[in-house]
Amino acid sequence: MKSLLKIVLLGFSLCLIWQSAVYFLALPHYLLPSPMDVGNKVTERSDLLWLHAKVTCLEILLGLLLGLILGLISALLLALSKWLRSLLLPLLVISQAIPVFAIAPLLVVWFGYGMASKIAMTILIIYFPVTAACYDGLRNTPKAWLELAQTMQISPWSMLFKVRLPSALPSLASGLRIAVSIAPIGAVVGEWVGSSQGLGYLMLHANARMQVDLMFAALLVLLVVTLCLYFIVDKLLNLWLPWASHLR
Repeated sequence: MKSLLKIVLLGFSLCLIWQSAVYFLALPHYLLPSPMDVGNKVTERSDLLWLHAKVTCLEILLGLLLGLILGLISALLLALSKWLRSLLLPLLVISQAIPVFAIAPLLVVWFGYGMASKIAMTILIIYFPVTAACYDGLRNTPKAWLELAQTMQISPWSMLFKVRLPSALPSLASGLRIAVSIAPIGAVVGEWVGSSQGLGYLMLHANARMQVDLMFAALLVLLVVTLCLYFIVDKLLNLWLPWASHLR
């Protein structure tokens, strides 16, 4: 509740500064609409915004789910085998060396203008933080846990899934929090490159028609969606991993 109150107060302060800048600098509507104009546009075009927001939310959720699964599997493979680690780690670094804007057109060519290319972009943008965070947790298992498991002579697979993976869950949770924050970027970038629906498409469409207030309204909806998704995931992780703060 305190975090929500802080966000509300911060948002109110930013809106006040924004409104003051528009008023005192006499900025034209097409350059920077006022918060009042953006709020009115959200109310007037709520049906349109909701229609496109549903598409973007579905892309984000599917991308998060598939990206989490892929990142977890990759982290387990990295921790399981030195040979796989020597093969996958360079690919993991390369995946971050190529700008996402350069890959987005290729994904549209490969997967089409539908939802698949946006989900693929979302997966690509969250793959590294999820994999890196989980792998870091897997290779930093407390020594006491490992020594106890070795005295019990458990198999490498049991060591991985019953000792190292539970220890890595807090790190994986941190990676997931980062992924939730940046996943909307992947979906919107994919929609910018090629789409017929979604908040990113609506932003481009509104910008081309000089409907700056509608563009800001779509951006505001995306911001609210991202904040809600982050706090929901954070709350669920705190409920599922109440012991995370006591592992280190």
